[in-house]
Amino acid sequence: MRIRSLATAALTAAALVSLSACSSGTAPQSAAQSATDAVAQSEAPQSVEASASDEALVLYSGRNEKLVAPLLEQFTADTGITVDVRYAGTPELAAQLIEEGDKTPAHVFLSQDAGALGLVSGKGMFATLPADVTSKVDAKYTSKDGSWVGLTGRARVIAYDSQTLTAEEVPGNVADLTDPKWNGKIGIAPSNASFQSFVTAMRVTEGEEKTEEWLKGLQANNAQIFAKNGEILEAVNNGTVSLGLINHYYWARSEQDPTTLRAQLKFGDAGSVSALVNVTGVGILKGAENNANAKEFVNYMLSDKGQDYFLKETYEYPLVSGKEGPKNVPALKDLGAPDVALTDLSSLDKTVELLTKVGLI
Repeated sequence: MRIRSLATAALTAAALVSLSACSSGTAPQSAAQSATDAVAQSEAPQSVEASASDEALVLYSGRNEKLVAPLLEQFTADTGITVDVRYAGTPELAAQLIEEGDKTPAHVFLSQDAGALGLVSGKGMFATLPADVTSKVDAKYTSKDGSWVGLTGRARVIAYDSQTLTAEEVPGNVADLTDPKWNGKIGIAPSNASFQSFVTAMRVTEGEEKTEEWLKGLQANNAQIFAKNGEILEAVNNGTVSLGLINHYYWARSEQDPTTLRAQLKFGDAGSVSALVNVTGVGILKGAENNANAKEFVNYMLSDKGQDYFLKETYEYPLVSGKEGPKNVPALKDLGAPDVALTDLSSLDKTVELLTKVGLI
């Protein structure tokens, strides 16, 4: 892979505006914090632009270079296909693809969020993937029109302080977090992409009015504001807050056996938005519809090597049917994820407007 770094600040700011328009004293570090910092670093938006060649597969990757570069090197070693990569945050790349339109040099878009895939798909920019590809993944975790396919799943959970609460005392429905008994005891990260995707799912499933009411309830309940999921997990683990909304893998990949942490996990009630599983995924751009290398790449991500890599490196749920999930968490089939079209999570701009309206960002 041939890559060169570029500055990210201006690109990030401009792309976020473009994306919205398109869619209309330091304490010693604990085991939990070491693990969560590693996740945050691996997923932090970075921008790297690659020089393209006629023979190479051109990949736009919303997944961080440190995370996926070893997998891409493995792909090249196994297939002989050179990969030229443009790294940036998923929202930036989605905006860039839409701006480039049918002139984009990209063959494949690798996204860490279903909403961005839905946004690009909604602009008619993806080719239709073969049924023998999309059928490898449960229909719940892929696009209805075959324009993109999910690769890994990320479960939304409530981390709780096991020294002060039992699992039975922790709400299985996020709606109950507005109960006054949790006043000042809840940690959220409203500026974080995973929280915003969750709120978007709530808007889609519960409606705008009910979602706004819930957000106002959290604010009235003096929910503690954090910047990142990892910070929330650490706050629960040291007893600063009793409950926190995070993604499962921050806990699952702890360097310490996560089952021995003070912070433990409560998975949401089956069928409710509290049990949301968002996905990372991949789509082939229309201009590469007949590109054999692009098809090979998608197949590789869904192969045992690709799925096992993400399982071991990110502790996310492999989405190919029959694959086992991370240790110490329920199996994917037992999570009871709600029946929500993940493509509909593309309306992030409306979620940001709502969070701003209620004063959480």
